[in-house]
Amino acid sequence: MKNYITTPIYYVNGEAHIGHAYTTFIADTIARHSRLKGNETFFLTGTDEHGQKIEESAKKAGKETQAFADEISKTFKDLWDGFDISYDKFIRTTDIDHKRGVQKAFMKMYDNGDIYKGNYEGHYCISCETFFPETQLIDGEFCPDCGKPTNIVKEESYFFKLSEYEDKLLKYYEDNQDFILPKSRRNEVINFVKGGLHDLSITRTTFEWGVKLPESMNDDKHVMYVWLDALLNYITALGYGKDEENMDFWPANIHMVGKDILRFHAIYWPAFLMSLGLPLPKHIAAHGWWTRDGEKMSKSKGNVVLPQVVADAYGLENLRYFMLREVPFGQDGDFSQRAFIDRINSDLSNDLGNLLNRIIGMSGKYSEFKIDSVDVIKYHSKELDAMASVIDNLEPFLDDLRTHKYLEELWKLFSIGNKAIEEHAPWVKIKEDKKDEALATVALIANILAKASIMLNCIMPNTTKTISEALHFEINTSSYQKLILDKKLLDVFIIEKVPPLFPRVEGPLMDEAPEANKEEVPLKKMETKKESTVEEDNLITIDQFFETSLRIGTILEAEVVPKSKKLYKLSVDIGEKEPRQIVAGIREFYEVAELVNTQVCVVSNLKPAKLMGLLSEGMLLAAKDEDGLSLMRPEHKRKAGSSVG
Repeated sequence: MKNYITTPIYYVNGEAHIGHAYTTFIADTIARHSRLKGNETFFLTGTDEHGQKIEESAKKAGKETQAFADEISKTFKDLWDGFDISYDKFIRTTDIDHKRGVQKAFMKMYDNGDIYKGNYEGHYCISCETFFPETQLIDGEFCPDCGKPTNIVKEESYFFKLSEYEDKLLKYYEDNQDFILPKSRRNEVINFVKGGLHDLSITRTTFEWGVKLPESMNDDKHVMYVWLDALLNYITALGYGKDEENMDFWPANIHMVGKDILRFHAIYWPAFLMSLGLPLPKHIAAHGWWTRDGEKMSKSKGNVVLPQVVADAYGLENLRYFMLREVPFGQDGDFSQRAFIDRINSDLSNDLGNLLNRIIGMSGKYSEFKIDSVDVIKYHSKELDAMASVIDNLEPFLDDLRTHKYLEELWKLFSIGNKAIEEHAPWVKIKEDKKDEALATVALIANILAKASIMLNCIMPNTTKTISEALHFEINTSSYQKLILDKKLLDVFIIEKVPPLFPRVEGPLMDEAPEANKEEVPLKKMETKKESTVEEDNLITIDQFFETSLRIGTILEAEVVPKSKKLYKLSVDIGEKEPRQIVAGIREFYEVAELVNTQVCVVSNLKPAKLMGLLSEGMLLAAKDEDGLSLMRPEHKRKAGSSVG
């Protein structure tokens, strides 16, 4: 089976941010798993380098346009290479072979009668490289996508007869229900098409930085519209217009895109392909955007998350895990250091890393590190059945790009392992002279780790390689067949000692984002600043104190946060129309019954944050010393919402 997976080609008007990394991580995950299953796989990524915006950006930077594009494109390629992204081709739209393929496609569409010459006047957004009808503009002037002012542009243009493909597109959407993923985005595309498609202006004469028309057109003042040029990369990368050596990979299985460019991929691109007589891709998959601590990222706010900075601070594989686990595909995600640290400490360190450490320690004590699966079936058929059930249900989640659900289900394997250790207590079995049972439990855990690492390999390839080397097997198509499909167990082996996979993180390892338009020292620099000898430096004014809003709250509900040993999810009435959801790390000190219908002091004007994927809209005040933690409470019951201070 051939499998073709693509990212969008990234526009070279700035450095890669966390959203680019997210798209690429998902595509890389799908490509790696496809190869593991033995599929012949082609994974494409690259950069989009033409258009008026690039030409203007290069002028502002005082550089030749090609040199400017070369420089930015290299930063993307270097980042993906450093991140060990397993792409098969990195395409650039300035590549000569790509330009030739685009010219061939233009000529074919022209010969088919789908392109004609005319004049165009309309509102053009340089930032989005798109014309918009006046009915779509905000206040009759501003771009509906980016909010920037549009310009009235009047020029000679070639047009693609998009209007003639309206019915064909609607029929295709109807016949192929999973063409657009997630399916929740399907209706917005259908409604756009039903609203009426206008012929698309596909050339420009007001700038020069783009692909020229074919020489046979004898019209060299035109360059092609950047979206026509860019979308065709998916076939020029396979040799279209040259040798077509890899065109047998077409149609693509998945085009991975951000939701902001779904319209181009789900409407324009299929129409172009229909005109060229080529089959359509199987899936257009649109993911959401990323915010930081609940706020939209922007350079002016100084809160853009750069993937290299995060990877350097927390580790690349931890970043991959967090992003693919934290948010359901298609929804917007939020990058929070607190949530990230919770994932590392809970999911990775406690659940996965600790499990490996335990069997290394036990096998060293009980069997000189030798692990043998000979008695696993005899003593652990229940756990083997549970493990098989989890694994059998995993892959459909990955097929639907629900990586968060895939990982959530996969983590059940580690729960099975940790529960088996507590339930069967090998150390007790050793004392009871039941060594065979003890060693069978250790071997069970080794097999759980082996099978889980095969299925986790596409997301954390280096981590799982370390695990497989410790367990003396190789993660490849053969082991996938043996351990996953055939449900066999590991051969006898000597386990290798490895350092802890995921050291616990005790606090933020990155500077926090400074507030917009303020010259402030980032958090970590403030923390490491030399202490002042003047005590008054630590004092605040009464006005500063009253910037904090403290209110009395009544806890209405309390429940345990799954997979967390410290957190409760609380519903707290602070005198507002609806109760607040507050996530508090007090589980070690209070039972649920001790909290419900009691009162607490709440910091009510904190910026909402996510902990373990849950929104927390406040903080409880508490005091903690060597004797434990105690919540700050009013001496006598007070009305919910009463001010403190």
